[in-house]
Amino acid sequence: MSESKSPEEFYAKLKKQLQDTAMWPSEYLYKFIVPTKGDKTNLVEEIFNNMGAVIEKKQSKKGKYTSVSINVRMKNPDHVIEKYKEVADKVEGVISL
Repeated sequence: MSESKSPEEFYAKLKKQLQDTAMWPSEYLYKFIVPTKGDKTNLVEEIFNNMGAVIEKKQSKKGKYTSVSINVRMKNPDHVIEKYKEVADKVEGVISL
């Protein structure tokens, strides 16, 4: 049986993993799945605007969802987590991978 974790627990675990596995600043690959309808992919892109991010988008077979991969240099694990939270707050229906 799996236990659902609070966002705070998830982010604390992610921060520790990032600290243990990378030298900062470092390249980080974000992956999101967003509903294609509306301008949700553009919202995700705007959050990473002016950061030198390399952004790739791919629509699902039926076109209902779009995967957005963002490769960007981040200062430290706290900045990585800040961006995850910003995307979650601003983009309705987003799934962070």
